[in-house]
Amino acid sequence: MDITIEYTESAFRHGISKESISHAVKTKVYDAPLVAFANKNLLIGFDTAGNPLEVMYNSDDEDVYTINVFHAMKARKSFLAKLGLRSQTQ
Repeated sequence: MDITIEYTESAFRHGISKESISHAVKTKVYDAPLVAFANKNLLIGFDTAGNPLEVMYNSDDEDVYTINVFHAMKARKSFLAKLGLRSQTQ
Protein backbone atom coordinates (compact mmCIF):
# COMPACT_ATOMS: atom_id res chain seq x y z
CA MET A 1 0.00 0.00 0.00
CA ASP A 2 1.28 3.47 -0.85
CA ILE A 3 2.12 5.99 1.83
CA THR A 4 0.69 9.51 1.64
CA ILE A 5 3.25 12.15 2.57
CA GLU A 6 2.29 15.46 4.11
CA TYR A 7 4.92 18.15 4.67
CA THR A 8 5.44 20.92 7.17
CA GLU A 9 7.32 23.98 5.98
CA SER A 10 10.33 23.00 8.10
CA ALA A 11 10.83 19.90 5.91
CA PHE A 12 12.28 22.16 3.22
CA ARG A 13 14.60 24.19 5.46
CA HIS A 14 17.69 22.41 4.06
CA GLY A 15 16.69 22.74 0.41
CA ILE A 16 15.43 19.19 -0.12
CA SER A 17 12.57 18.95 -2.64
CA LYS A 18 9.28 17.06 -2.28
CA GLU A 19 10.41 14.74 -5.06
CA SER A 20 13.64 13.86 -3.26
CA ILE A 21 11.85 13.32 0.06
CA SER A 22 9.26 11.11 -1.60
CA HIS A 23 12.02 9.11 -3.31
CA ALA A 24 13.84 8.70 0.02
CA VAL A 25 10.66 7.34 1.63
CA LYS A 26 10.28 4.82 -1.22
CA THR A 27 13.95 3.75 -1.08
CA LYS A 28 14.41 3.67 2.68
CA VAL A 29 17.06 1.39 4.10
CA TYR A 30 16.34 2.32 7.72
CA ASP A 31 13.14 3.37 9.46
CA ALA A 32 12.72 3.41 13.24
CA PRO A 33 11.30 5.49 16.08
CA LEU A 34 13.59 8.02 17.75
CA VAL A 35 13.82 6.58 21.24
CA ALA A 36 14.15 9.89 23.09
CA PHE A 37 11.09 11.43 21.40
CA ALA A 38 7.44 10.43 21.39
CA ASN A 39 5.93 9.88 17.94
CA LYS A 40 9.02 10.86 15.96
CA ASN A 41 10.67 8.56 13.46
CA LEU A 42 13.89 8.64 11.46
CA LEU A 43 14.34 7.09 8.08
CA ILE A 44 17.35 6.97 5.82
CA GLY A 45 16.68 6.74 2.10
CA PHE A 46 18.07 8.07 -1.14
CA ASP A 47 17.21 11.19 -3.09
CA THR A 48 16.59 11.16 -6.85
CA ALA A 49 20.36 11.38 -7.48
CA GLY A 50 21.18 8.48 -5.13
CA ASN A 51 22.49 10.57 -2.23
CA PRO A 52 21.52 9.46 1.29
CA LEU A 53 18.94 11.61 3.07
CA GLU A 54 17.73 11.61 6.63
CA VAL A 55 14.02 12.22 6.94
CA MET A 56 12.19 12.71 10.22
CA TYR A 57 8.45 12.30 10.39
CA ASN A 58 5.54 11.45 12.61
CA SER A 59 2.27 9.71 11.94
CA ASP A 60 -1.17 9.42 13.41
CA ASP A 61 -1.64 6.02 15.04
CA GLU A 62 -5.06 5.78 13.42
CA ASP A 63 -3.71 6.35 9.90
CA VAL A 64 -0.44 4.46 9.50
CA TYR A 65 -0.40 5.13 5.75
CA THR A 66 0.00 8.91 6.11
CA ILE A 67 3.20 10.43 7.42
CA ASN A 68 3.98 14.06 8.25
CA VAL A 69 7.55 14.96 7.28
CA PHE A 70 8.98 17.80 9.35
CA HIS A 71 12.73 17.44 8.62
CA ALA A 72 14.82 16.39 5.63
CA MET A 73 18.50 16.91 4.90
CA LYS A 74 21.61 15.25 3.56
CA ALA A 75 22.26 12.32 5.89
CA ARG A 76 24.77 13.05 8.60
CA LYS A 77 27.82 10.82 8.85
CA SER A 78 26.87 9.80 12.40
CA PHE A 79 23.57 8.27 11.19
CA LEU A 80 25.24 6.58 8.24
CA ALA A 81 27.97 5.12 10.46
CA LYS A 82 25.38 3.59 12.79
CA LEU A 83 23.92 1.81 9.78
CA GLY A 84 27.27 0.73 8.38
CA LEU A 85 26.83 3.04 5.38
CA ARG A 86 29.24 5.61 4.01
CA SER A 87 28.54 8.91 2.37
CA GLN A 88 29.66 9.26 -1.25
CA THR A 89 31.42 12.47 -0.24
CA GLN A 90 33.73 10.79 2.30
